[in-house]
Amino acid sequence: MGPTRKANVCHRLSRRALGFFSRDAGVVQRTNLGILRALVCQESTKFKNVWTTHSKSPIAYERGRIYFDNYRCCVSSVASEPRKLYEMPKCSKSEKIEDALLWECPVGEMLPNPSDYKSALIALTAHNWLLRISATTGKVLEKIYLASYCKFRYLSWDTPQEVIAVKSALARQAGVQQPVLLYLAVFHVLPFSLIGILEISKKIFGNVTDATLSHGILILMYSSGLVRLYSFQAITEQFMQQKLDLGCACRWGGTTGTVGEAPFGIPCNIKVTDTPPLLFEVSSLENAFQIGGHPWHYIITPNKKKQKGVFHICALKDNSLAKNGIQEMDCCSLESDWIYFHPDASGRIIHVGPNQVKVLKLNEVENNSAQHQISEDFVILANRENKNENLPTVTASGRVVKKKFNLLDDDPEQETFKIVDYEDELDLLSVVAVTQIDAEGKAHLDFHCNEFGTLLKSIPLVESWDVTYSHEVYFDRDLVLHIEQKPSRIFSCYVYQMVCDPGEEEETTNRS
Repeated sequence: MGPTRKANVCHRLSRRALGFFSRDAGVVQRTNLGILRALVCQESTKFKNVWTTHSKSPIAYERGRIYFDNYRCCVSSVASEPRKLYEMPKCSKSEKIEDALLWECPVGEMLPNPSDYKSALIALTAHNWLLRISATTGKVLEKIYLASYCKFRYLSWDTPQEVIAVKSALARQAGVQQPVLLYLAVFHVLPFSLIGILEISKKIFGNVTDATLSHGILILMYSSGLVRLYSFQAITEQFMQQKLDLGCACRWGGTTGTVGEAPFGIPCNIKVTDTPPLLFEVSSLENAFQIGGHPWHYIITPNKKKQKGVFHICALKDNSLAKNGIQEMDCCSLESDWIYFHPDASGRIIHVGPNQVKVLKLNEVENNSAQHQISEDFVILANRENKNENLPTVTASGRVVKKKFNLLDDDPEQETFKIVDYEDELDLLSVVAVTQIDAEGKAHLDFHCNEFGTLLKSIPLVESWDVTYSHEVYFDRDLVLHIEQKPSRIFSCYVYQMVCDPGEEEETTNRS
């Protein structure tokens, strides 16, 4: 028998309507996304610029919603043309939203209120209030006052969609009167419940320059390049002074108040008085440190300036270097290459340079299951000509001298990779490539098969691309969104949506 042909979109839609699927609840969703991927990548599909806007404040994007004016205004990008979902009342500078995360209802959990099952924005204001805001109406559903003893500024997920960490600004001058460098407030989300507020002091942890919480691991960074990992659960169990519940009365330091309400707020109830057990320690240039792969490996750059652009991939269990674990891209460029673990949880590694994208994989060494090696899965190359030529020069005496002239790998006149991202639902790698033409840069977004690296679709961006500006590009199902920051804090947003080519439709009608 010959190879089995894939059913076309029409056939798959017919099967879906008739219910020809297994009883697995996820099959219909996977089939729908497979149909959408086929439509996105087919040759006749176009992406049209349907909306462009400009703002004097940063623009943010989260799952079909565009946020303006420090998250005060929300625009839906799902409709045929973006439309405003809500606009919150104007507020003072002290009440503005400084950071936010989009929360979506977990599957299989019973929640106390019907409104809890709808998406919400978890927002942090400049005056230390933590808010839960309806993602569709902008109504404030819940609010918690954090504290007055520090300035909280950043939000991040510890466990995505489950646990958040609220980080304070770093105290630059930590002296006798102010020994605490920063604070981390940790909450379970919806219903909000406090895990605790941890203080990170110079006396116990040393001169920490930054800290973060990820999957229950407290990660501390130092100016020397040192990175240290601790168990947050172990710290909580050993050093929590008193368990606090939001909305309950509490007596702390001679003062009585309600936890989470102003002006009492939330006392710092996790104070480390002795050095906790160290899980892991490593030194890396600019604190660059990542963990991933199967089994666990980590990526660092040796802590020397001349080693910039050199990456070591080592086993987490014994710090042993993987075979072929030193990855250095042979390129000469102004901007250094970058590397990270693939977000598809395959354990692969993506290494991006100006003219190539390497997808690497971890394999067991033959006849030695204890050691792993790095090998290339596939490589995506930029579409460029070889412009290194021997250019003749004529001296005053008339003698012809040939000079070899080498261009940089990220020369603006050559196609250069600027952004690489992964669309998890369609299983596509999206790659932004830019070429400077005269004084104007032109960019296009390419979709590559995540399994083999094959180019499936290329979308030109109509706006010019200045490589000196800051850019973000999001590809989300049938939407492409480009956010650009120009000088003098002018932000621009360009929205593209998948459409049928009207020219093709008209041509088909005429032929009929």
